[in-house]
Amino acid sequence: MMDPEAVANFLSEQRENAPEDLQQSFLTIEDYWDRKLWHQLTDVLVEYFNTPDSASQRLPLFRRFILSFSDKINQLKFVSLGLLAASQCSDGHERLSFLTDLTKKVNKPASQDAYVYALVAASDVKLRLQDLAGARKDLDSAESILESFDSVETEVHASFYRTNASYYQAKAEFGSYYKNALLYLACIDLKSLTLEDAQSRAYDLSIAALISDSIYNFGELLLHPILDSLNTPEHGWLRDLLFAFNRGDLYAYNVLEDNISKAPLLDEHKTFLWQKISLAALTEAVFRRPPQDRAMTFQTISQETKVQPHEIEILIMKALSLGLLKGSIDQVAEVARINWVQPKVLDMKQIDNMRLRLKDWDSSVNQLGNWIEGVGKDVWAA
Repeated sequence: MMDPEAVANFLSEQRENAPEDLQQSFLTIEDYWDRKLWHQLTDVLVEYFNTPDSASQRLPLFRRFILSFSDKINQLKFVSLGLLAASQCSDGHERLSFLTDLTKKVNKPASQDAYVYALVAASDVKLRLQDLAGARKDLDSAESILESFDSVETEVHASFYRTNASYYQAKAEFGSYYKNALLYLACIDLKSLTLEDAQSRAYDLSIAALISDSIYNFGELLLHPILDSLNTPEHGWLRDLLFAFNRGDLYAYNVLEDNISKAPLLDEHKTFLWQKISLAALTEAVFRRPPQDRAMTFQTISQETKVQPHEIEILIMKALSLGLLKGSIDQVAEVARINWVQPKVLDMKQIDNMRLRLKDWDSSVNQLGNWIEGVGKDVWAA
């Protein structure tokens, strides 16, 4: 515990160095300190640290003032103050050292949520320093602890998913990146993102969805409001490309194909993208057909997907192995009999097609009812 007179002198010095409009905060801080109102003191410090003009004072305040009563305040808020202070470290190595000490300080049975919060922040710095193995070790430890909680503050989960997504992005594991990036967005208020950040995240998610070999259903992303940030002349083509893949629209893909060179990762996976849109065209062709008319010849599939006839069997087998379709192949007759297609998000055109199918089904049911009534005559009770 710091000597009260030393605290008063330190806070007076900091008040004089603070911008004029923030100097009143130090009088409040000193008052709460003197009265040992730890909760109120913590809140005013968090508010002060979140003020951009406080940047230069965060580290000295944390090291010379906050650490002296850290065990008396909410440990999650203590870590939050530490993370804000760490942002002012001179470089990544100093920041990592600072956060490592902070992590050790809150590694207690009663403050495991704060420990995870600090541990994830340290792993994020390790990622930036290219220590991917160290970052993975910390993230695995954090995940293990998170799974043991019945509940935890959203900000802790958000930090974990954000950093975990960054790790998988660095490793080019696009499916895992996509999953964790969406989970991060589910933990935050999108209004807290700047337009630039929202566009960057929507862009990266879109690229990952397209080139991942484990993602064939973009429904969650297509329905996410963050995708609206791509409604710009610069990025609109990428949003349109996602929707083209969702509906298996080969014509739209061909129109948009020239834009692929704008994204290096897409350009690198151009052959795979064609295979993926072909699979999407196949599932869409099956989806459009009524259940009783899903025995399709290879020739029909070739016409609807634009895939060469000799490659159709491989295409169907790929769709079956990925779980996009269920059914069987008659290699002799060159017929695919499909009895199930993976559900997906529908656009307005697809919804209208489903409406027409429902009308046809309703008409068929009425015709069947009329036929039964006519054949049964008096046998059937009214």
